[in-house]
Amino acid sequence: MNANAFKAKDYKSDIAPIWCPGCGDYHVLMSITKAMAELNRDPKDMAVISGIGCSSRIPAYTNCYGFHGVHGRSLALAAGLKVSRPDLTVMVMSGDGDGFSIGGNHFLHACRRNIDMTYIVMDNRVYGMTKGQPSPTTEPDWDSALSPGGTGLSPFHPLVIALASGANFVAREFSGDIKNSTKTIVEAVNHPGFSFVEILSPCVTFRPDEREWKGAVHRASVEETDDPARAARRIMTDDGMNTGILYRGHRKPYAAHVKDEIGDASALEAKFEV
Repeated sequence: MNANAFKAKDYKSDIAPIWCPGCGDYHVLMSITKAMAELNRDPKDMAVISGIGCSSRIPAYTNCYGFHGVHGRSLALAAGLKVSRPDLTVMVMSGDGDGFSIGGNHFLHACRRNIDMTYIVMDNRVYGMTKGQPSPTTEPDWDSALSPGGTGLSPFHPLVIALASGANFVAREFSGDIKNSTKTIVEAVNHPGFSFVEILSPCVTFRPDEREWKGAVHRASVEETDDPARAARRIMTDDGMNTGILYRGHRKPYAAHVKDEIGDASALEAKFEV
């Protein structure tokens, strides 16, 4: 295939998505395949890894190498793949339940290690596959059959956690904004180190109130910075609907650090050769 001929359809598999009608993940899949086309990388040079949940079906819907892993362990799988095959473009798909509950520990250390891969989390603030169970990002007063009166628990703040843990690129988008989501995913993949993109993706089945997100999201007050503390302060005081690129860091990716260390060790070893 001509290197300049890749289109979004070239990254789509023959498997039709089975999400609920109106699910925000349909738009996220569109943004991902459009971003892949803009990156213009051969599908065989890309890998899409996931865990468990509605969002984690995405590897089956793409025409790249993929791995549908176990609950919460997608980042561990992706890290092993990227370290062993640094030539591959590795993208990880997750949801707020899979990524921030059982996968929360992996999230912290993936940010800290700064391995060059892109983590896209579709956040709908609910476990859709378990029929409306509150997730780590669910509001404390959200009332449901599985949480009468709400959980009363403070929600997990993924953007602040990512900034505090050392992610090199942090952004938030809305699934319905395909144009900007596509652009941000391209920027995330091209930025060295660990990139985290939270995409607000409504679950219209178990969170019909999230249909209002389309009119609530806004970009005007988002200001990109390379200061993680400043980015965290801004995001802590917003309404949760600000979208855009929040932070780009300059930390050296894990692979570059290891390469430098190996070089230093080799030079030292040479001094002691007999």
